[in-house]
Amino acid sequence: MPTPFPFPFARALRFSTAAARVRVPRAAAMVWGLALWLALVGNLPLWQRIDGLGGSLGYRVVLIAGLGALLTCAIAALLWLFAWPRVFRPVASVLLVVAGANSYFMWRYGVVMDPTMLANTLHTDVREVRDLMSWSLLGALLLVAGLPLWALWRQPRFLHGGWRRVGHNAAGLLAAFALLVVTALMSYQGLASLMRNHKDLRYMANPLNSVYAATWVAAERLPRQAKPLLPVGEDARLGASYDHQARPPLLLLVIGETARAQNFGLNGYARDTTPALARWRAGGDLVNFSQVRSCGTNTLVSVPCLFSPLSRTQGGNQPADRENLLDVLQRAGLAVLWIDNQAGCKGVCNRVPHVYTNDQPVPALCPGGECLDAAMLDGLDARLEALDPARRARGVVLVMHQMGSHGPAYAARSPDGAKPFLPECRSNALPECSQQELVNAYDNSIAYTDRFLDQALQWLSARAAQGRNDTGLVYVSDHGESLGENGLYLHGVPYALAPDQQTHVPMVAWFSSGLRQRAGLSLDCLRARSAEPLSHDNVFHTVLGLMDVRTGAREPALDALAPCSSGG
Repeated sequence: MPTPFPFPFARALRFSTAAARVRVPRAAAMVWGLALWLALVGNLPLWQRIDGLGGSLGYRVVLIAGLGALLTCAIAALLWLFAWPRVFRPVASVLLVVAGANSYFMWRYGVVMDPTMLANTLHTDVREVRDLMSWSLLGALLLVAGLPLWALWRQPRFLHGGWRRVGHNAAGLLAAFALLVVTALMSYQGLASLMRNHKDLRYMANPLNSVYAATWVAAERLPRQAKPLLPVGEDARLGASYDHQARPPLLLLVIGETARAQNFGLNGYARDTTPALARWRAGGDLVNFSQVRSCGTNTLVSVPCLFSPLSRTQGGNQPADRENLLDVLQRAGLAVLWIDNQAGCKGVCNRVPHVYTNDQPVPALCPGGECLDAAMLDGLDARLEALDPARRARGVVLVMHQMGSHGPAYAARSPDGAKPFLPECRSNALPECSQQELVNAYDNSIAYTDRFLDQALQWLSARAAQGRNDTGLVYVSDHGESLGENGLYLHGVPYALAPDQQTHVPMVAWFSSGLRQRAGLSLDCLRARSAEPLSHDNVFHTVLGLMDVRTGAREPALDALAPCSSGG
């Protein structure tokens, strides 16, 4: 009895001759069957997106048919490259599972897979993975990958080695490329216009988007990581303000997570999500910078860029090839400490002292194994005392990396006793919640950031009042977030296509009277200029200026405080 084909539609590949009934080789049937399945079923979010663009039914059908044929040929060509014994099944299985996961996140959150998103995914920790798990994700994986995986692994061995395999694979690859060229020529006019007008579609071609992203990461990021970093600020030294100083400076730099300026009460949001910061501003010492842009739309890009001496246009958004702000501060002789309540510092803190809240969790602040941001403030005086005494006597730069508003589990980012906006979405499948519940959960996370910053400011103010330090705080978020606008959720949209909600971020600064006097800062001037455009590009140069670190790596034109400082 003849062996059945792996897919029902593969029977269409049989044909007859006058002498006998002949079948297409099982390897070819498997390759083309998988390619067709991945192109059609694995790209349902893409077809839904094209169908929603409008135009006549015939126009949409032609676009989907043309692009579907292109994807089928391209995927088949890819599969022919791996059509070898003991290689094909594992590779095809990975592609099927990746296609299922991609389909789910594109459908649920509007997230697309580009190189930076893949690199960010590779740096995801267990807590973030847990937040993304759901029954609907399992359903998507079964829909896209279940049947073909069963068909793939139930087949007896259908690939054999030797020179015949080389010939068959070469012929299959050539045929796939030939059909790809013919299809591209036939569909060029409509598809070229489609891609020009809707650039986001190129990131939705599944699973080719992941293959491209993985190739880019391997070719661009990995070689850079293997090279030694270029030194920055080798001439760094402390300025004259450190001569005979009465109190060493202490700057707290808080890196927010996923906070968007649109939902910050200080920026005119209809809800009072930042009542504590509003009180500090009313007291006269806090300045809100309302027009700040992020360097990226995900943590892996934005955090290193924040500390890079390079601007975004100079390559600060690319994998780091040189030292950063913390290296320069430490080289100048200051004490530096990074406290992390997130998924790591993305390489920024590797060469300075750093601690993680989960290493020694505080039971009251770390329910369920995940710490609230307030855990970074616990035992803070003791952490500072443990730093090198000589460096600490000169001055300290303390960095706190928040969990902030990291999604999709926004409800987990604020404790039950600090949720002013109810009812809130408690599901990580965000489209299942009402828009109001979703916004409530997100706004509660912003309100908790306000509470955390209030506690940090009280600690800094107390140290200043006790005469221990001249203190200051700078808070800026790494990127923003989409909450369903235009069908997008979470973040990570390619920067050129990213909506305002993902790139417009909040930033505030507070300085004690001693630090203002030390740096020659005018608060009236800062408030008058607080609505001027700023970005992550300014952080490196602003911190060096504020801490009076003299180095040729600092560009005064990018120091956001320089126009309001007597020291320039």
